[in-house]
Amino acid sequence: MTNTPAAPVPFSRIKIRAGALVFCGDEVALIRRDRAGSTHYTPPGGNVEDGEDLCRALGRELAEELGLDTAKAEGGDLMWVIDQRVSRPGPTPPPRKLHLVYRFHIGADVRATLAEQEQDELPDGSHEVGVIEWIDYRETAGLPIFPPIGPALAALVDPRAAITDAALDAVTDANYTWV
Repeated sequence: MTNTPAAPVPFSRIKIRAGALVFCGDEVALIRRDRAGSTHYTPPGGNVEDGEDLCRALGRELAEELGLDTAKAEGGDLMWVIDQRVSRPGPTPPPRKLHLVYRFHIGADVRATLAEQEQDELPDGSHEVGVIEWIDYRETAGLPIFPPIGPALAALVDPRAAITDAALDAVTDANYTWV
């Protein structure tokens, strides 16, 4: 008798993504990714590696994507947690992902030293180029941002406003379609 491993069940794996909203005054850094037939934005950040400390992962990702040394930024507080259970195209079953979104503030002097593009390595070894855009946070409600934080971001009274509930609505197949 041969035992064939069971196929992985969608959302049975949990991944953690640490990302940040980096503010310079009223503008926030977002990475614009242009793909065939779609454009979307993401806050800088990425997946936490197995065994990696959350703060180290966040610092590593911000250094890789923006060239930002978090020691030159103010803040680092957790703003939002988003639970993602969304089917997506591709051969592997989708993981459940927890997006941890932190907040930093920088001055114009630090902003002037940051990257204008980000290169994300794809599984085949090629790279996808993302453009770093600085956008007034109040204009993000209608942008295609993933995770979908635009309305919550645009609703802030100011970039330093206190967050009373860190849990944003879960992102599921019922309320989001992957493009």
